Amino acid sequence: MPSLFRHPGRFRPLLVLAGGLLLMPLAAGDQQAEPPASGYPPLGTEVMVPEMGLPPAEDPLALFRELPSGPAVDTPTRPTAPAVAVGPAEPIAPPPVNRLTVMLDWYPSPRHAALIVARERDLFASRGLEVDLRTPADPDVPTKLLAASRVDLALTRQPLLHLLVDRGQPLVRVATLVGTPMTALVMREDAGVENLANLAGTRVGHADLDGEAVLLASLLARHDLPREALDSPDLHFRLEQAMREGRVDGIIGAVRHLLPRALADEGLATVSVPSERFGVPRHDGLILVANRERLARQGEAIARLVDALEEATAWILEHPEESWPLLATAEPALDTPANREAWPEVRARLSLTPAALHPRRYAEFERFLVQQGIVTAVTPVERLAIDPNR
Repeated sequence: MPSLFRHPGRFRPLLVLAGGLLLMPLAAGDQQAEPPASGYPPLGTEVMVPEMGLPPAEDPLALFRELPSGPAVDTPTRPTAPAVAVGPAEPIAPPPVNRLTVMLDWYPSPRHAALIVARERDLFASRGLEVDLRTPADPDVPTKLLAASRVDLALTRQPLLHLLVDRGQPLVRVATLVGTPMTALVMREDAGVENLANLAGTRVGHADLDGEAVLLASLLARHDLPREALDSPDLHFRLEQAMREGRVDGIIGAVRHLLPRALADEGLATVSVPSERFGVPRHDGLILVANRERLARQGEAIARLVDALEEATAWILEHPEESWPLLATAEPALDTPANREAWPEVRARLSLTPAALHPRRYAEFERFLVQQGIVTAVTPVERLAIDPNR
């Protein structure tokens, strides 16, 4: 192979310096030094480096370099608008606010504490929610309004949920506010009923549908009494008035922590029998229900609302001295002697994890209703209740 040091026609001279290479032309008559035996020229030696181009005969593009040039295929024939308009940055929009309407089961009560505290401590607002708590004019309408999509959520009781789903209503439990039964049979002491088997001939009013269809039916079945054995008028939640006026001897489905004390303040002595004592299985005393047909659109907002209820409940239990004053200030109608006395009992029964579902409890209650002939067929738990976080 020819040496790079012997063909000056194709090489340019370089002067090898101590710090690197410096291009310099050869002067006329200069002698070219042969490379030393080591393969590297000594410092100061002018060497030849190859030209980077090729002669025309060896350049494959040489024939094309002399052709006239013109516009390329993608050269525009007239000015075009810029592809991107540059302007000031848009302001960052706040996250959208989800609005939810919650219908209470009746007037504000200590059992509604988690909802009230979450609203007053801005726990809904901090999660991008605007929650409207409404009181019904009639306690029978909240679930009806929910089934008709007139409200987004409603409060009720687990027994009533089973009845309504069996009747085809698209309702589903999404949270538990009170995880223990709160109902009882409250009888006037002067009615003279010393044993529940002696109820025949009495007037025992009921406050709601599940009070008659579930609680009263279970009571009668427990003591082998026919439905005709007693009269049970619908009191439409005018419970205290009916008891005071003597229009009924007792009420089934009353809140066990409230009605006896309210009547005692008016001088009327009563006897209370919790619903579990006459055969009703343990169940959730207060639940939040949604419309199943709207869950796909509202599920994420409902999950955030339930998360706010959990934080509110934790705050209530951690601040027992501050929680009641907050409730009384937010809802002055709550601040009654009966509610103040009931508050410690109700507070202890608030659900610490509202979203958590107890599937076995719902399945067992459904089986009980079927066995009693109260519902026509077993409804799967997944159609009755869900955990919104799953």
